[in-house]
Amino acid sequence: MARTTAVLLPRLQRRLEKLGERLRAARQRRGLPAALVAERAGMSLMTLRGIEKGRPGATLGGYAAVLHVLGLDADLDAVAAADPLGRELQDAHLKRRQRASTR
Repeated sequence: MARTTAVLLPRLQRRLEKLGERLRAARQRRGLPAALVAERAGMSLMTLRGIEKGRPGATLGGYAAVLHVLGLDADLDAVAAADPLGRELQDAHLKRRQRASTR
């Protein structure tokens, strides 16, 4: 059975491609060959190449493994850390619930 990947909006696809470019640049700045990073990340060279090209079929775990090998995995802590929209929605829901319970 063929594996399918989600079709991404062009804007999101460009973001993945930019992330891949940044990961590739970080690897090159460290002077690490792609084969070595792939081996340390526990993936094939083809998978690493896909990540560096921003292919949507690469797993989040693959991206995380590459970030770890490059010493950039602490950046993952910033992903979705600030959620202003979610907090506004949560606050609006709490306010509605408080009003309803005062009847």
